[in-house]
Amino acid sequence: MSPKSAETRTERLLNLVIALLSSRRGFTKQELFEEIELYSEAATPQAREKLFDRDKAFLREQGIPVESYSDDPLYEQDNAAQRYRIRSEEYRLPEVSFSPAESAVLALAAQMWEQAALGSAAARALRKLRARGVLAEDAASSPVQPAIRTEDPNFTPVFRAVTDRTAISFGYRASNGQESTRKVQPWGMGSRYGHWYLVGWDTDRNAERWFRLSRMTSAVKAVKQKNGEGYSVPAGFDIHASLASLDTVFSPQSAAVDVRSGAGAELRLRAAEPQESVELPEPRAGRDRLWFTVTDLETLASDVAALGESAEAVHPPALRTAVAEALTRASVAQEAPVPEFKAPSAPRGPAPKTPGAQDRLSRLLDLVPYILANQGADMAETAAKFGVSQEQLASDLNLLFVSGPRYYPNGLMDVNFETGDIYIDNAENLSQPVRLSMEEAAALVVGLDTLAALPGAAPTDAVASAHAKLTEAAGTAGTAGNSLAAELLPGGAPPRLLAELRTAISDNRRLAIRYVVPSRDEVSERLIDPRRIFSDNNVWYVDAWCERAQAGRLFRVDRILSLADAGASPSDVPGPQPRFPENLFTPAESDEFVTIRLTPDAAWVADAYSAQMRTSLDDGGQAVVLRTGSTGWIPGFIARLAGGGAVLEPADLRAGTQDWLASALVNYA
Repeated sequence: MSPKSAETRTERLLNLVIALLSSRRGFTKQELFEEIELYSEAATPQAREKLFDRDKAFLREQGIPVESYSDDPLYEQDNAAQRYRIRSEEYRLPEVSFSPAESAVLALAAQMWEQAALGSAAARALRKLRARGVLAEDAASSPVQPAIRTEDPNFTPVFRAVTDRTAISFGYRASNGQESTRKVQPWGMGSRYGHWYLVGWDTDRNAERWFRLSRMTSAVKAVKQKNGEGYSVPAGFDIHASLASLDTVFSPQSAAVDVRSGAGAELRLRAAEPQESVELPEPRAGRDRLWFTVTDLETLASDVAALGESAEAVHPPALRTAVAEALTRASVAQEAPVPEFKAPSAPRGPAPKTPGAQDRLSRLLDLVPYILANQGADMAETAAKFGVSQEQLASDLNLLFVSGPRYYPNGLMDVNFETGDIYIDNAENLSQPVRLSMEEAAALVVGLDTLAALPGAAPTDAVASAHAKLTEAAGTAGTAGNSLAAELLPGGAPPRLLAELRTAISDNRRLAIRYVVPSRDEVSERLIDPRRIFSDNNVWYVDAWCERAQAGRLFRVDRILSLADAGASPSDVPGPQPRFPENLFTPAESDEFVTIRLTPDAAWVADAYSAQMRTSLDDGGQAVVLRTGSTGWIPGFIARLAGGGAVLEPADLRAGTQDWLASALVNYA
C-alpha cells in the first residue's frame, strides 16, 4: 500500500470510529456513507459496500467493538436496516490504577517482546496503559531483564491461527528427517528450552501432536473446515501443562562424543556421567570421550557438527548419522557455484518500514487520551514517547484536526501545536484509551506469566497483583495466557551462577571469572563489573564492564566456568545500556564482513545476526552480509546450518570453509 493510500485509509477509519462512538442509536450504512465523504471515492456502490465491510472487519480485528443491530426484529437479516455503533463502555479500557511496583513489572513484561513478533503489540499495550499510570521507563531499574525473540517466520500466522481458532496446514520435517504435509487444529503455542512449539489436533492422525516451528518447511495456510464448522479446544486445556509434558514425550538417552584434547570447551560444560552401559571402541589417541544425557539429539548433532574435525559423534548411531548428514549437506551447499547477485558497495541496514494504517490508527487513538491527560505536552518529548519523528507527530496532529463529522463543524477536534506544546479540545469521544486487543493482552499477560516463573526476576507480589488487574481490565482478551506461553528457563546456566550475579549487581561487586570463548575454543580469565542480567529466549547474558577490554561486553552465563569476588567495583565504571540491545554483537573498526548465501528455511539468520545487507536470489533465498570481529567461527556456523547457508565472500574464507568441512567429514568416512 502506498503512503498516500495508507493515509487515506487511516483518515477514513478514524472518521468511522469517531462517528460510531458519537451516537448511542448508531448509523445505517447509507448514513455513514453520507457522513464520511471518503467513502464517495469508491468507484461503484458495490465497491463502497465492500470497502465498508473491510473497514468494519479491520476495526474488529484491532479490538474495537463495532456492533451491528436492527431496530425492528422483523428485519434483523436485512443489511439495509442494520445499524452500527460502538458502545463507549465496550470501547474504552476500564478504569484501573497500577502502583509504581506494578507499573515496573508491566513495563518489564512489555519490554520482553521488543525483539519479538509481538513487540509492536506490547508497545501499543503499554502506550494505552500510560493513561493508567504505567511508564515504560520503569523497566530500566530492574537488574534482571528477560527478553523473548521470535525469529521464526511462521510465528505470527501460527499465533493468529491459535487465537482465531483457525485450522491450518504446513509442510513439516519430523525428527527422523521425514517430511509431510500436516493438517492441525491449533490449541496453543509456547516456547520450551529455546524452541517454539504448536500443540493441537492432527486431523489426519486423529491425535494430539506437538510441532516445533523451526521444523515447518512451508508457509502456514488456513484450512477450511468441513461444512464450514469450527472446532473447539478441549475443556481444561492448559498450554503450560502441555509444554511440561514434552519432558516425558522424549525419553532421555545417553550419547557419546569423542573430542580432541583441549578442544570443545563449550561442549565439555554439558558433559555428564554415562547413563547406560555400551560397548564402544576406545577413542583415538588425543581424544577424550564425553557422555551426555539428552532428549534432543538434533541439537547435540548441531553442536558436534560445529566442532568439525575436532569432534566425532560415536553413540547412538542416530546421532552419528545426523552429524554426518548435516556435514554432507553443508559441504554440498558450500561447493555449489556462487550465484549472481548485486554486491553491496558498502554494508547498510534494512530500508525503513512505511507505517501502515493499523499502526497509525492505533497511535492516533492512543495519542488523543494521552494529550488530554497531559495538556501542553512537549512535541519532542511526545514524539519520543510514541516512537515517531516530530514530523510524523505533526502529520498525525494535522490529521486529527481535520477528522470528525463533516456537517457539524463544532464536532471537529480543536488541535493546537504551533508553539511546540500540544493542546487538544472537543475530543470527548476519544478521551479514553481503547480496550486491549487480543495480541496486546497476550503480550502483557504472557510476559507477566514468564516473570512469575523466573525466581528473582521481579517482585512476586507486584507480578501477581498486576496480572490480576490486567486480566480483569482486558476482559475476554485476558484469556490469551491460556493458549500462549513463553518459558525462559535457565537453560544451561546454573541457577547458582544467576543468583551470584544478581547479588554482585545489587552489592556493586567486581568479579573474577573464567570464561569459555567458543570462537577461539579457549578458556579466558577476565575481571568484570556486572551491571545487568538479561535473556535472549533461553540464553542468559550478563552485561558487564570488562577490565581487559576497557569496554562493555556481553557474557553468556552458561559459558562462565567459575567466578569469585574481586572487591568493590570502581566508582567510575560506566552504567549499563539503557535498553535491551538490538544486536548482541559489539561492532569495532577492525570488523570483517562476510557474505553468506541463505536458503529460505534459513532466512531467520538475517535478523538473528543483524545482517548489514540483504539481496534476494532467483531461487527464493538471499545473500546477506554479516559483520564479525573474527571469522574463525564461520565454518562451524555453516556446519550448523546443515545446507541452509554457504560462504560466498571473501574468497579465502569460502575456500577455507570448504576445506574445513571436508576435514570434518573424514571422521565419518
